[in-house]
Amino acid sequence: MARPHAGERTARAERRFRLATRRRRLEADDVLVVERSSIRSAISGTVVGNFMEWFDFGVYGYVTVTLSQLFFQTGDEQLDVLLALLGFAVSFVVRPLGGLVLGPLGDRIGRQKVLFFTMAAMAIATALIGVLPTHAQIGFSAAILLYVLKMVQGFSTGGEYAGAATYVSEFSSDRKRGYYASWLDIGSYLGFATGAGTVALVHAIASAGWGESAFTDWGWRVPFLVAIPLGAVAIYFRARIPETPAFESAEPGADAAPEEIVADDPLQATGLRSVLRHYRKELLVAIVIVAAANSVGYALTSYMPTFLGTQLGLDEMQSALLTIPAMVLVAVSLPAIGRLSDAIGRRRVLLLAAIGTLVLSIPSFWLILHTTSFALTLLAMLLLGIPTALYLAMLAPTLPAMFPTRARYSAMGFAFNVAVSLFGGTTPLIAQALIGWTGIQLMPAFWIMLLSVLCLLALPALHETAGAPLLGSYPTVEHEDEVAELVEGQDEDPHLDLERMPLDDEIVAVPVDASGQVLEDVEPVALDDLSPRDRTRLDEYYSTREIPTLATLTGEMPAIDPGEAPDVVAEGSEAPGAPRA
Repeated sequence: MARPHAGERTARAERRFRLATRRRRLEADDVLVVERSSIRSAISGTVVGNFMEWFDFGVYGYVTVTLSQLFFQTGDEQLDVLLALLGFAVSFVVRPLGGLVLGPLGDRIGRQKVLFFTMAAMAIATALIGVLPTHAQIGFSAAILLYVLKMVQGFSTGGEYAGAATYVSEFSSDRKRGYYASWLDIGSYLGFATGAGTVALVHAIASAGWGESAFTDWGWRVPFLVAIPLGAVAIYFRARIPETPAFESAEPGADAAPEEIVADDPLQATGLRSVLRHYRKELLVAIVIVAAANSVGYALTSYMPTFLGTQLGLDEMQSALLTIPAMVLVAVSLPAIGRLSDAIGRRRVLLLAAIGTLVLSIPSFWLILHTTSFALTLLAMLLLGIPTALYLAMLAPTLPAMFPTRARYSAMGFAFNVAVSLFGGTTPLIAQALIGWTGIQLMPAFWIMLLSVLCLLALPALHETAGAPLLGSYPTVEHEDEVAELVEGQDEDPHLDLERMPLDDEIVAVPVDASGQVLEDVEPVALDDLSPRDRTRLDEYYSTREIPTLATLTGEMPAIDPGEAPDVVAEGSEAPGAPRA
């Protein structure tokens, strides 16, 4: 091998280095490949759970007036309706408890196992409501039993949506997460529409065949009992879904970092305590977004039947015929909105949702109150469905991406359920109470507008995640041929932030000038490319000094000259510290 000439030896002899740590490069083995067929199976397994959860909401929402007559006979019709709506509220009061228990459990034992439990618990509780005795049979104890079963539902649903959103987001590819994750809430609104439709159908059949009192006598039980076959199908699907690749890749192995290191690393956060320590701002932003989204969502779904019944005197079948088309329209529009968010970003779609709520809420409620036309009332429902769809499509792709993999279920369980319990699920009760206290029939519109104003204020703090890997997770793609392209273009890809991935740190030798300033036009040198003599000198120098990160490296510490760079390097490579091409 030709010896370097004197000028080259001098240049090498004068080269100086300093050690620094940096996040290692993304490698092909890091990228998760989830085939489209697996994504579809994951979506179907989660959608059935949301369908079941919202089927119960649809049934309960449309029989609220009937239940108020059967379970709460106080002599005050308005109070009876409020007590029936309290059934919604008590289920949401215990939702945070379900999130606090089931969220961390899902981060420890896996998403699939917890989701199976939530599905079974919801189906059983819904069916049992259908066999409850009424006030006429056992007095006020009937109301207590109703509340107990609603609390069981609330506890299980505390882990349902948070887990389902986490599951489907972790199974979705980064570039299409908005599209795939938005399918989750199709189950929500189709479930609600099916519940409402079931009530309407049973009401029509019972009234036609057995008289007007048949639905109140026994017909109201039938929709709840339908949960038995629906639940069996849902449980079957839920039992067959696999664990997510992101969870499996994040499970700590034998070489896991010590607990004291993990506790200080936000990407390694585990459990709610660690989330509260590192992600307080993200939790607050998530709570505000969920509150805004669910207030308008529950106004359209759970509260609208009561509003139409108490303010306009419509029965269950008439209310269902007005609201079901709006809910179906919301459901079928979600994938298109999700795909839109993949193109323009989650924040822009959420901005449209908040502005849409402010613009359309008052016209929608005003139109409902001031027209007797079926078509115009339906138009009002559809107008309110626009911001509902925009909000709803963004929850599953946006919220899980805000938190790291090892604490994602815990954080989602806390943020989502606190928001839904305080602001979403209580919307029917708060809206009805505000009308009673003020006498202003537009108060429900003002309430949901207030929460959308708070959402507008929170959006600047939301980190845009469209097209990017989930926080604390490796990139996810659908095809093997995407892997090489992703790895090769990681420096130019604006969606790839290595600092948000669970990549290990590596130590490199950074070329510096005589004053110790980093040479920005040359690459850091891998330690394996240095000679044993150079490695030894650097090790000795840093044995009593802390090695800084590459991002914070400055010229404050004196550099050292480790000697001449090695004459022999790996075949086909450049000499250490060679200028970049």
